[in-house]
Amino acid sequence: MTCHRLTPHMVEKPWGRTDIPAHYGATPGQRIGEVWFTGPQSLSQPLLVKYLFTSERLSIQVHPDDAQAQAKGLAGGKSECWYVVETQGNAQLGIGTRDRVDAETLRAAALDGAIEDMLDWKPVWPGSFYYIPAGTIHAIGGGITLIEVQQNHDVTYRLYDYGRPRELHLDDGLAVSQAEPYARPEMQVSGDSSSLLVDEPHAPFSLESLIGQVDESVHLDNGPLWFIPLRGQGVMDGQQWDAGECWLIEDQADLLVTQPFHGFVARPVEPLARPAQ
Repeated sequence: MTCHRLTPHMVEKPWGRTDIPAHYGATPGQRIGEVWFTGPQSLSQPLLVKYLFTSERLSIQVHPDDAQAQAKGLAGGKSECWYVVETQGNAQLGIGTRDRVDAETLRAAALDGAIEDMLDWKPVWPGSFYYIPAGTIHAIGGGITLIEVQQNHDVTYRLYDYGRPRELHLDDGLAVSQAEPYARPEMQVSGDSSSLLVDEPHAPFSLESLIGQVDESVHLDNGPLWFIPLRGQGVMDGQQWDAGECWLIEDQADLLVTQPFHGFVARPVEPLARPAQ
């Protein structure tokens, strides 16, 4: 079998919520912050797909790129992207700093909390999309449900956590931080047309937004790829797929659409295939 329905794993977080979709099977009162989709350990899984459910701001953090992580003996770095599914109230994402900041100023701001106001908090709505390359200082605000596609490396440097009793990683974080305004334009994803969302020269993965109509067959190839249906239903490799799931397709597959479909397809990009920096 080359098409694998990945297993959702719920992760409790103090900033999570109790109102996540019922099909994930959370027990009443569980404060779920993340749902991770993973497959058998025998499968190579260079990407990780998550749903996040936030009730308050997450820590301000940064990730190294592959070269920076490997220089410290780690497997690799982490770039990621966010697609906003739902929002409540004044939903915001912190991405980059409002002005260019030197390392000494950034360290002082992280220690006294001024970094919270230094961050560029951008209002978001359902459909808002951002690619967050390694080195970008960032934070997710409260009242947001989003999908995160990321390199599957557990490497996060926490710069500030609003007084919560968790470890900070200032030396490592400051060494990889690009404390400057986020230069990419905001994207608003439409579920009415297909588009390429991540296709940058140095990005470690690509992301495509696809749509399909009833009885249409959508061919996916150049695997491995992650299929993330947001809306709709259909059949693939003799198995039914539904919105809210995540699939890993090892090589190729044909999606038969039985209900109008909108979803994402993510593909890892081999480092040797990217231009030298």
